Amino acid sequence: MASDIFSVTSFSELSHDARAAERHNRLKPTDEPQESHISRCLSGIAPIVAATDYVRAYPATIASYVSAPYVVLGTDGFGRSDSRAALRDFFEVDRRHIAIAALSALVGERELAREHLAAAIVRYKVDVERAAPWTV
Repeated sequence: MASDIFSVTSFSELSHDARAAERHNRLKPTDEPQESHISRCLSGIAPIVAATDYVRAYPATIASYVSAPYVVLGTDGFGRSDSRAALRDFFEVDRRHIAIAALSALVGERELAREHLAAAIVRYKVDVERAAPWTV
């Protein structure tokens, strides 16, 4: 299964661009419709996983402009670790959890059997009994 990876330098700018296109299309219905950068890059129905070392609220600002299933992973806190790798592990934003989130979204879209997700959880040694990061 193929995937695309994008690096986002500013969710704020993406959000501003999408709002500007939305506003233009609402207020100038006889003009050529504008398409936001988000629409050009993330069109389609394939699930999208946004993973960031910032709080989840930051990438969530573009959620209403994404038509595909959109999963946000973020580090909702600070001071929990001595390295970036440990931070990403604690907040479940590391490569293992990004893969699990993508597979889970595919299961939700009925594009993948649950057994494949379960196998990936075992393969990546994800502790499903560990407390959620926001409860610790």
